[in-house]
Amino acid sequence: MKKVILFTLGLFLVFSCTKDDPSEINDPAVTSIDNQKLLSVDEINKYIQDQLKTKGDVVWLEAPAVVLWSAAVHGGNIVSVGYGEKGDSFSLQQRSPDLVGAKNNIFNIVQDTEQQTKSNVVKHDDDTFNFVDVEVTKLETIIALQKADQIRYIDTFYTGYLNDEAVQQKDFGCAQSGENINGNDYRVISPNAWLPWNFDIHKVPQAWNYSTGAGITVGLIDTGISASQSLLGSNFNDGASNGRFVQRFGTYIDSPWWWSNNIDGPNDRCGHGTSMASAIASPRNDDGMPVGVAYNANLVAYRGTSDVLLNDYHERKGVTNALRALGNRGDVKIISMSIGWVFSIGNVRDAVRYAHNRGKMVIAAGGTSTSITSFVGVIFPANMNETVAVTGLKDNGYNRCNNCHEGSKIDFTIVMQRAGDSGRNVPVIGFNSGSRNYVGGSSVATATTAGIAALVWARNPNMTRAQVLDKLKRAAEFYPNRNSKFGYGNIDALKAVQ
Repeated sequence: MKKVILFTLGLFLVFSCTKDDPSEINDPAVTSIDNQKLLSVDEINKYIQDQLKTKGDVVWLEAPAVVLWSAAVHGGNIVSVGYGEKGDSFSLQQRSPDLVGAKNNIFNIVQDTEQQTKSNVVKHDDDTFNFVDVEVTKLETIIALQKADQIRYIDTFYTGYLNDEAVQQKDFGCAQSGENINGNDYRVISPNAWLPWNFDIHKVPQAWNYSTGAGITVGLIDTGISASQSLLGSNFNDGASNGRFVQRFGTYIDSPWWWSNNIDGPNDRCGHGTSMASAIASPRNDDGMPVGVAYNANLVAYRGTSDVLLNDYHERKGVTNALRALGNRGDVKIISMSIGWVFSIGNVRDAVRYAHNRGKMVIAAGGTSTSITSFVGVIFPANMNETVAVTGLKDNGYNRCNNCHEGSKIDFTIVMQRAGDSGRNVPVIGFNSGSRNYVGGSSVATATTAGIAALVWARNPNMTRAQVLDKLKRAAEFYPNRNSKFGYGNIDALKAVQ
């Protein structure tokens, strides 16, 4: 990625503070609804900032109704409502009468308070995950929903918290230009492939004596794969990488309007997904290009988002649908997600739990940002119990990369940044054939871990997810202990496959 300007999985949040204390915001449930004003973007942002600093998350269901309503209005009047009891994230078979009743209760509330027909207010009724998207314009609707039984979450699609221009243009974490790679950041291996410098630290070349990932399929949910990079397309089977496949799908709808349903394909328009695909499984051949960790693994890539930040209705929907599709594939063992958001997203959380229930190892980036958001800690979905959270380190001990997040939710670390130069991270193949670039942050640490997991699973194809994860833990530096910031620490890939 470009130095300083773009950060992998960046969370550049510009906080707009006002004199208002969010704890003093009137709750319209106990005041006059008619007199309650719509809160400004600055007031909503102040509430979000306070929640992140004091609780580490934003739970909209528990917010003062005026805050939730105002965020919903500023976010296009659409809210996702998760229904059922705790743990009712999805339904593998026909929904129980209780779940059907909880869903119908949502429909009745919204129809009654909005004075609209069901067809006008219900925008999406998911057939797997227990949530619905409904249109809300009135404060009374929010109050009634917050009081209703069997409501697991209410999420808005408010994006006013982010004022950075790159975020608004949906290109955060993106880079397509090739870069010159420092000669000290790789070494040449047969048959003329480039071995990234950090692979030796994690003993990846030695692990290849036992496993190269053959027979294992890794799922990647990101910005897609570039149509201009042949080594992740028609030349994926090349050199020492053979007998495998790459597949590309798209679930993202590139539109500012929530009602659009025009999925625009699998091709990367950002560059981030291409870099992650390279780190996981780029081929080992004689082209003089960086090789991936699991260079014989299969790869199934979904373009579920436009950039690394899941702040848009269609990005959240795209990632949810990608998780559903990969969860339903019997051949997929691992799902790599170098994407995320600063606080929890209900429907994505449901989908992660679905994939986890289907036996997938979901590996997620702990977060990479500028210093302004260093207080956030491990981001979503890496902060979930169902995911394996990874962050990046410099090559001078347990010092996180310049922009990487740390915290108690981190499970593993990967060395990915030169201590003396923040721009010298991990070499990968570029957006266009024949090009190379650097990629950093917890994003490349996550993709690298996904590749190592594929090596372990290929070596032990009959193992369960829990058994493979245990192998990774036992091969990490701090095992059997756990560091408060870096989990089990750096993974020794050789030890993991032995």
